Amino acid sequence: MTDDIGISAFAAEDLRENLGELGGLLNACVHGGASISFVLPHSQADSEAFWLDKVLPGVADGTRLLLVAKKGGRIAGSVQLNGDMPPNQPHRAEVNKLLVHPDFRRSGIGRRLMAELEQRAAAAGRSLITLDTRSGDKAEPLYAGLGYRTVGIIPGFARDPMGGERLDPTTIMYKTL
Repeated sequence: MTDDIGISAFAAEDLRENLGELGGLLNACVHGGASISFVLPHSQADSEAFWLDKVLPGVADGTRLLLVAKKGGRIAGSVQLNGDMPPNQPHRAEVNKLLVHPDFRRSGIGRRLMAELEQRAAAAGRSLITLDTRSGDKAEPLYAGLGYRTVGIIPGFARDPMGGERLDPTTIMYKTL
């Protein structure tokens, strides 16, 4: 049941206050094999550095929306909407790092986060949302089921997150709101 899932936008203060738990979310996803830009070995400190160095500045300056899902008082997932686009693309935004903690997968959290992200993107005047995901990954059918269309596949895009030398393809997708 998904009715006990709360989704909120985190401000910079919220990110700082919840840094350990956000780091734990990212670290659990990386160790669970998610292809989200990191490879093993990966530590809690690496995860916290990502939130502070890569996410916090955009949240603080308003170019990045950070949505966080909580279930049972725990951070269960997050997603980011990057609105820092070039001057000729003010209508577009990118989805970054849809994360669902392995303990909470298959409970509708990813779908709920994406629905909230799309509502907020539309309210902000964004009519085109783009994203990429590892081809064949569990997230790909989720995005397709939400109406995202595949533009193409780039072979050899990213290293296997489990630390291997294999290069995985990525699927580029978009949705018009």
